[in-house]
Amino acid sequence: MVRGGSVDRSIRRAKIFALTKGFRGRRKNCYSLAVRAAHKALQHAYRGRKLKKRDMRSLWISRISNAAQEQRLPYSMFINNMARLEIQLNRKILSELAIYEPRSFQALADLARRRQNDGLLSALD
Repeated sequence: MVRGGSVDRSIRRAKIFALTKGFRGRRKNCYSLAVRAAHKALQHAYRGRKLKKRDMRSLWISRISNAAQEQRLPYSMFINNMARLEIQLNRKILSELAIYEPRSFQALADLARRRQNDGLLSALD
């Protein structure tokens, strides 16, 4: 007669097999291989979430840089002057302004340019 086994054991196995559903080969139905595959997949997912944030930030920076170049203003000068003017818009919002509200972005660039010119004039006095 075959023994039933623990209910906890079957639940634990079901969780692992649910994670590895769709995997190829024995990694989806052989428990010892599925555990390793699920663990590795979760590691990749964790790392992927961090990389996604990094990629989005670099995308926003490149968009802001291109929009600032259209206004004849380098990215570093634009961001620096925005900080000195205490305009607290993050890079995500600035990139969306550059795409969907170009006149608003142009107004911000004009403020940054004016701040740069005022800084030069005050340094000369």
